[in-house]
Amino acid sequence: MSHLPRLSGRLAEATLQRDLHGLVSRRTMSSTGAFRRIHSQQHQLSAAIGFQQRLLLGTPLSRPCAHHRHHQQHSSNFHTSTPRRNLIEDPRYSPAKVAARAKYPVITAKDAAKKKDMPLEAKMLVRDFIDDSLYHPNYGYFSKQAVIFSPETDFEFEKIKDNMEFLDIIADKYKEIEDDMDVRDEVARQVWHTPTELFKPWYGYAIAKYIVTEYKLNNYPHKDLIIYEMGAGNGTLMMNILDYIQQFEPSVYERTRYRIIEISKKLAQRQGERQEVRDATRRHQCVEVINKSIFEWDTLVPDHCFFVGMEVLDNFSHDLIRYDTVTEEPLQGMVAIDEEGDYTEIYTPVSDPLIQKYLSIRKQTGYRPPVLARRFLRRLRNRLPFAPNMTGPEFIPTKLLLLLETLKTHFPKHRLVLSDFYMLPEAIPGTDAPVVQTRYSGTMVPCSTYMVMPGMFDIFFPTNFELFKDMYQQVCRPSLGMEKSVKVQTQRQFLERYGDLERTRTYSGENPMLMYYENNKMFLS
Repeated sequence: MSHLPRLSGRLAEATLQRDLHGLVSRRTMSSTGAFRRIHSQQHQLSAAIGFQQRLLLGTPLSRPCAHHRHHQQHSSNFHTSTPRRNLIEDPRYSPAKVAARAKYPVITAKDAAKKKDMPLEAKMLVRDFIDDSLYHPNYGYFSKQAVIFSPETDFEFEKIKDNMEFLDIIADKYKEIEDDMDVRDEVARQVWHTPTELFKPWYGYAIAKYIVTEYKLNNYPHKDLIIYEMGAGNGTLMMNILDYIQQFEPSVYERTRYRIIEISKKLAQRQGERQEVRDATRRHQCVEVINKSIFEWDTLVPDHCFFVGMEVLDNFSHDLIRYDTVTEEPLQGMVAIDEEGDYTEIYTPVSDPLIQKYLSIRKQTGYRPPVLARRFLRRLRNRLPFAPNMTGPEFIPTKLLLLLETLKTHFPKHRLVLSDFYMLPEAIPGTDAPVVQTRYSGTMVPCSTYMVMPGMFDIFFPTNFELFKDMYQQVCRPSLGMEKSVKVQTQRQFLERYGDLERTRTYSGENPMLMYYENNKMFLS
């Protein structure tokens, strides 16, 4: 394949690229064998992680590695008087292979989930391909690979000298977890961290303080405090929020109900068992765990409620579009999977209803994609011989639109509390493009394409929160206009107002809870 893993300077070892090539371009290779060969490169990679930089930017250590041809019947859309070149033309594909690919059936992630093996001789929209890679019940990343880093004991920040010592402590704990997993598992699992786990319970306390403050201003004492959390991980945030309310707001606690919506059966079980290690007197009886995807939710919740999602949006699958450089008409990206498991990126005029709806709503906000900027320069370039016939790629959060529609339909009186990345280092090329990465022997390795072996790689996206705010207004609050109560702010601003900063300050005066995850924003409605 033309796309080999894009490794940063110190990681760009030719031997590693050869080993990763099979994982990126072919699904037919044995994953275990590939990982065993990668383990032989451990000495070349051990010092190259760039730990502090990734933690400061909020990129999880091991969390957060094309071809195109238009149908002939649409070729008139791209005709100009000057010859134009296809952006991703690949001479390896013969006319016979292209003709065979045109006959592949289009399947969805739901279709793929019905079978244990990865699909062959099929086409998928990019969001379905990514959904299958992350959530397939048999081989999906979250089904078998992901492990959330959770220290057994809370950090005593006042006893830690400074930020550097805190980083060293985390690095040692990571190594212990990874070494233990490598002994028990042939396939290396990926460990990733969240602010909820690193700064427990204080990060969860800040979320709880915000929720209780808003609840008491608007609904107390006439209505119950109802909290829904989407994708609760280990259940740590739930425990921290309820502990805070129980300890500091006992009258509110008596009226609190907490419900978790969790797509992962394994994580739902873990969340349900989370309280069993506690004394019976400290267990929260107001918790319900619902093992279901939020996108399959079909029950009306008429009550006022808070809807919480901490670092969940980044794993919502996106679609991929490009635009014709002359007409500016959008084209939807698809992934064709041949009989050998090779992936090919192809483009067709937009026909998917969800993509059409997203683009229509976005147009109402006045947003103009960056790839369509500088129209005058693009027109000049189009006059040059063999100018590209499409713009660069743009990833659009179509599954996020589905979430908004779910909230509007089934949670009409919700209030959102969301946190996620608004920018990511080492993303693949494209507007709002994801980071695609995996872990080898404790080292995070970024890749240059999303078309990788399903289940072996995390694929996570940044969120354009300003555009999300406008989309939210259009879908969930259309009659209220630009509601002032819908806010976007940095995570640092949120924590400076609601966090107990003295409890996360080191001996030197540095505050890791404010210093890390500087690429996170909060969305509050």
